[in-house]
Amino acid sequence: MPCRGVRGATTVAANTRDEILTATRQLVALMVRRNGIEPADVASAIFTTTPDLDAEFPALAARQLGWLEVPLLCGHEMAIPGSLPRCIRVLIHWNTDRAQSEIQHVYVRAAERLRPDLCRLPPVNWEELEAWIREQMGEKK
Repeated sequence: MPCRGVRGATTVAANTRDEILTATRQLVALMVRRNGIEPADVASAIFTTTPDLDAEFPALAARQLGWLEVPLLCGHEMAIPGSLPRCIRVLIHWNTDRAQSEIQHVYVRAAERLRPDLCRLPPVNWEELEAWIREQMGEKK
């Protein structure tokens, strides 16, 4: 079975633990739901932040969603002048028989400017997404 890369990125308004975890949970949830990813099929995932984000490890968001056995790694993106600030990126290595052309990469919020060619996905219902996230985390409605 081939291993495919699924990319995603989002941004946050501030360098806070809550902002980083909320935005990362939402991003991972969108990537999972739009591609039908099961944690058991994930080989690993890499999370990066721009250097202006250091209030929390974004990989913790995946752990909160139940990715307890998936190898996760965090790092910082290169600090390139003029690059998008307060950005969180994710690369999921997914074992799947799907063709690369079938993979739906997810870029939301200001990160849409990174890959406008990949932002043709339906609008996000953030309220419904948060309800799904709470369910994954074992929280009551």
